[in-house]
Amino acid sequence: MSNATAVPQVSAPLMAPEAPVLVLASASTARRKVLAAAGLRFEAEAAAVDETAVKESLKAEGATALQAAETLAELKAQRVAVKYPGALVIGADQILSCNDVWFDKPPDGDHAAAHLRALSGKTHELNTAVCAVRNGARAWHHNAVARLTMRALSNTFIAAYLEAAGPEVLTSVGAYQLEGQGAQLFTAVEGDFFTVLGLPLLPLLDFLRANKVVPS
Repeated sequence: MSNATAVPQVSAPLMAPEAPVLVLASASTARRKVLAAAGLRFEAEAAAVDETAVKESLKAEGATALQAAETLAELKAQRVAVKYPGALVIGADQILSCNDVWFDKPPDGDHAAAHLRALSGKTHELNTAVCAVRNGARAWHHNAVARLTMRALSNTFIAAYLEAAGPEVLTSVGAYQLEGQGAQLFTAVEGDFFTVLGLPLLPLLDFLRANKVVPS
């Protein structure tokens, strides 16, 4: 009888053997998890962009939340692409809008509670954009909107929810993550699940297949 130890088989990422380099221009843990779970091999680097300043400028010029998200997605990709000649660089952005008010990620628990009170009982939009850049040129982009209706929340529930959900809520606009306990906040969600997560994955995969980054 052999005493050799069996070597566990590890599934390889779903990448073409000679696929071009893929880079995600984002510091978002959620976006990295989405790509990794889909079997993609990629590098990730946060883009040096003052998002608040860009959004304030665009809103002052009359841009919609979706237009601002598209601009930021491309700007992020462009900033990172200069470091990766020949690579396909993916940028993404998401802006939550409710009654013409744009929401950023809450900096602390007090702001998170304030955001939830402002969204309570209302329908808001997640305006999400993704853009691909190679060598300074935009190769592709896709915009999507998801509409979420939040049930009326009591202050007691908001406090209990934030305590249970923990500091992770500070990493997401609206102070929720739909894939976690944030699901308890809503009565209806209209739109693609990946759009809610901040990266419209299915159209992105179609683009990557067309460009032989993943097998078709």
